[in-house]
Amino acid sequence: MDANEAREGRAKLLAGAAAKFAEADDAPLRLPEWVKRSVLNTQENRETRLILKEENLNTICESGRCPNKGECWAKGTATFMLMGALCTRTCRFCSVNKGMPSPLEEDEPDRIARAAQKMGLRHVVLTSVNRDDLPDQGANHFARTIKALKEAIKGVAVEVLTPDFQGRRDALEIVLAAEPVVYNHNMETVPRLYKRVRPGSKYDRSLQVLAMAKEIAPDIPTKSGLMLGLGESFDEVKEVMRDLRAHGCDFLTLGQYLRPSRDQLPVKRYIEPQEFDALGAYGWEIGFKMVHSGPLVRSSYHAEELANKL
Repeated sequence: MDANEAREGRAKLLAGAAAKFAEADDAPLRLPEWVKRSVLNTQENRETRLILKEENLNTICESGRCPNKGECWAKGTATFMLMGALCTRTCRFCSVNKGMPSPLEEDEPDRIARAAQKMGLRHVVLTSVNRDDLPDQGANHFARTIKALKEAIKGVAVEVLTPDFQGRRDALEIVLAAEPVVYNHNMETVPRLYKRVRPGSKYDRSLQVLAMAKEIAPDIPTKSGLMLGLGESFDEVKEVMRDLRAHGCDFLTLGQYLRPSRDQLPVKRYIEPQEFDALGAYGWEIGFKMVHSGPLVRSSYHAEELANKL
């Protein structure tokens, strides 16, 4: 297939996906086969759960009710969630509990390092709740945890998925000075839906966070993700993708929003696998260095393999 045929193929794929996004879908939504996951009750899964319990650690796998938890835990991987289990923001897609968090646990970085050692991790992903109550938004806690991991595990790669730190450049500088291998901050949805989906967050501010990260540490790849199925249009998704590239974002993840419980926003539409393929192809076309697009894709899903490719 020559270059012209490849372009024509991508154009047809995009046109078909755009038509699907535009279809009205008022019928009651049933969970399609392509987003169903079986529970993996393996020895590795049980060992991971035990280690996390022993060290009294939170993971986004559990707090966020991730559909890939069984698969990841069976491989001995987990995404650690720093700074407690209560978030100071009230995002309506997220099942993490809301409220005023407790003071930071000073030994948490060391407990995470021990758990990562026990699990034999070579690539660790750190995320956190929003800590708008802290003077530094929790940036120093991220840095201390990266340092603890590097001291405990020779050659470990640490990827971070941070909140927006209220747009604070000094907070970003603290985290990036600890030299994570990837800096991730998720956009989550399109600008029109921000007030409904992410109250307390701002679309332009999140874009600026990614741009600042690239300015501060040009050699550290930046990454962001979107969840689809909340009522966004095909063109709106493409616009966000272009905005991310314009702000220097290197790597993109696209996945299906799945309602964690009745307390969160309902799914407006289940996006079909071929539509994810079309958006993934568009991402490559506009210059992302790596695109991972599919119904069950999440920010840290297969993070180690993707970071190695990146």
